[in-house]
Amino acid sequence: FFSWLHTMRRTLRSFYKAAWNASDIVVKPSGKPVALPKPEDLVFGKILANHMFTCKWTTKEGWHTPTISETKDLSISPAASVLHYAIECFEGMKAYIDSNGKIRLFRPDMNGKRMQNSCARISLPAFDVDQFVESLKKLTIVDKEWIPKGKGYSLYIRPTCISTHNTLGIAPPEEALFFIIASPVGPYYKGGFKPIKLLVDNNYNRAFKGGTGQYKLGSNYGPTILPQVQAAKKGYSQLLWLNEGVITEVGSMNLLVYWKNKVTGKPEIITAPLSEGTVLPGITRDSTLSLLREWGYTVKEEVYTIDDFTEAHREGRLLEVFGTGTAAIISQVESIEYNGTEYTIPTPSTAADSIGIKVMEEILAIQYGEKEHPWSVIVD
Repeated sequence: FFSWLHTMRRTLRSFYKAAWNASDIVVKPSGKPVALPKPEDLVFGKILANHMFTCKWTTKEGWHTPTISETKDLSISPAASVLHYAIECFEGMKAYIDSNGKIRLFRPDMNGKRMQNSCARISLPAFDVDQFVESLKKLTIVDKEWIPKGKGYSLYIRPTCISTHNTLGIAPPEEALFFIIASPVGPYYKGGFKPIKLLVDNNYNRAFKGGTGQYKLGSNYGPTILPQVQAAKKGYSQLLWLNEGVITEVGSMNLLVYWKNKVTGKPEIITAPLSEGTVLPGITRDSTLSLLREWGYTVKEEVYTIDDFTEAHREGRLLEVFGTGTAAIISQVESIEYNGTEYTIPTPSTAADSIGIKVMEEILAIQYGEKEHPWSVIVD
């Protein structure tokens, strides 16, 4: 017990040490040539850019010197606690090239803050968000040639933090590794914008109150693979996740429903609240809600159930349903299967008729610098 307590004290002390400083990054250029595939050959996550960011952390020394060097396999102990207790978190974001050839990031501070929260939840070390953003900038500058040009094309960036503590004991990590890798990607919808079909499977649950649904942990995603495969075999694109009948998320996206209010008959957007702790605070979700409010729409972050949805369908009050996420930005939903019944949903196809498409076009314009906005961060 006293050994464990001593470890806890050392760990907590080191959490408050200054984070790595991006100005200290040592850049070791890779000797590999840039081998960016043709745009039509890009497959999500299959090809990695030449360089990666790494920074080691220990309870004794805090954050070590950060480096940007050639992307390579990691070498860790088979007893590293990340392999046994899933002490790992990550982020997903993108870098874009605008029409002037400048690199842009989309709200990277939001990713940093969310990752801070994820790290804290699983006892991984704290870091400084500003230095995180500056490190991202340096990495994208080094691998600028890996960012494919054209609207819909980008460099997907995956910041990750893992416990490398060599122990089979369940304890706060004494060693950790923060790394950032990147992969060139093309448009999510290669053949054009396509609505998706959802399945409700009552045999599975993604998150629950008091759990970790609001954090971006690898342990939240692995268990969803089997249900997703089973849904795909039945012809569905994603699963609609419920928590005791309450609608939470769709696949790995947040879900928004545009319907007419049952009492007033006025149109409104509703989405699951973050206060329940079962929904990931998506950056695209936040951006979408902010834009909709700015445009004058009524937006509610409230608990709503699958029964509320089926009732709205029966009464003809559904106007549009869509998911939000980094990969697709917006995914329109054309139907939801629940308890053997297929509920079809309107899928307006133009920005004039669809708030989902309107949001997507606005966010794309901001990401690629066609419309200047504080959310779009230029990398100098």
